Amino acid sequence: MSGLSITKYFPFTRVKIIKQNVHHEDASSALIYIEQDMRYNPLCHKCGSEATTVHSRNHIRLIRDLNMANAEVFLQVNYRKIWCSSCDGVRVEKMTFADSGQHVTNRLARYIHELCKKMTVKDVAEHLDIDPKTVKEIDKLFLEQTFGQDNFDDLRVLMIDEIAVHKGHSYMTVIADYFTGKVIWMDRNRNKETLDTFFGNLNDSQKRAIEAVTMDMWEPYINRVKHYCPNAKIVFDFFHVVQGFSKVIDHVRRTEYLKAKGDHREVLKGSRYLLLKNEENLNNEQRNRLAVLLEFNRTLSMIYILKDQLKLLYHYRDRRRVKKALYDWCSMADQIEHPTVRAFAKKLRFFAYGIINHADYPIGTSMLEGINNKIKVIKRKAYGFHDDRYFILKVKQACVA
Repeated sequence: MSGLSITKYFPFTRVKIIKQNVHHEDASSALIYIEQDMRYNPLCHKCGSEATTVHSRNHIRLIRDLNMANAEVFLQVNYRKIWCSSCDGVRVEKMTFADSGQHVTNRLARYIHELCKKMTVKDVAEHLDIDPKTVKEIDKLFLEQTFGQDNFDDLRVLMIDEIAVHKGHSYMTVIADYFTGKVIWMDRNRNKETLDTFFGNLNDSQKRAIEAVTMDMWEPYINRVKHYCPNAKIVFDFFHVVQGFSKVIDHVRRTEYLKAKGDHREVLKGSRYLLLKNEENLNNEQRNRLAVLLEFNRTLSMIYILKDQLKLLYHYRDRRRVKKALYDWCSMADQIEHPTVRAFAKKLRFFAYGIINHADYPIGTSMLEGINNKIKVIKRKAYGFHDDRYFILKVKQACVA
């Protein structure tokens, strides 16, 4: 045993270091022997009460600690089982440096949690040579302590959206506070029952305090918000409205391509992004191609005008002006003899209130998109081994970082 003391590297209370062993060939690991300091009465790990009766001694537990340079450090702890009069049963003696049942020290657990803020579970596990499931459970435990309790106080304006979590039609509903950008609630699916669960967690006062909710034109969401918060203004998200019309544009483009012949078909070929991109994002060559396209095809020319006019609806701050502009837009759309365009105009008339309400609550989409981008990053990192709860906690953490 070296004459150099390592005690200061293990500032644990109520225990003492007996000896140490180092793997001498490559110094890749160290084993530190620890036993309880008999000057102290043992404490119950569950309630913290001091015990005077020892049930049994010489129980051995191996606990991983922080690395020392490149060496993995393990603590071999000799502990006791006690009789706790407060719990009225046999309990494991409390250790100040590691939780009962854990096989890592508290400081290593904290280090793992900090690493998981920047690295994937897999990378942390490989870095420390620890089972990925252990890494995930440690990180999840810290996240539960910080983000596990839902807080629905001071909510005034909500954002509701859905995200695809797996391939196919597998969705989760995301609800965020518009003013703070914090995700306050997530759950599997995007149906009426999903929002029933959310609003079931709010008391009547919290429901009444909600002034506005922004979402897409999804009937189950609309139905539940109207049911639980009848006085809240529903505002349809600008991004989803424009995205919906982009699908209409592409449908019309394909119809026109199939009808076209000769030179007209060549002009229409590969024109999808010319029609969908904002004009300011086109280069000179693309602008020239677009000008030729719109000159050749009257229907697409009208569609392109409608695309720009639709965006203007979200710039007005007067309800009457928005309403007039919206119904003028629908009348223009009705002039195009295409069922998809007319169906979209009918849909906008039906949901007109949610667009008009934007004049009172000009809720932008950038925050929603920012949250969704963070969620996509978390999905790509493959956190959680299909653990929904862990995924939700990681999203909440990302939205306050």
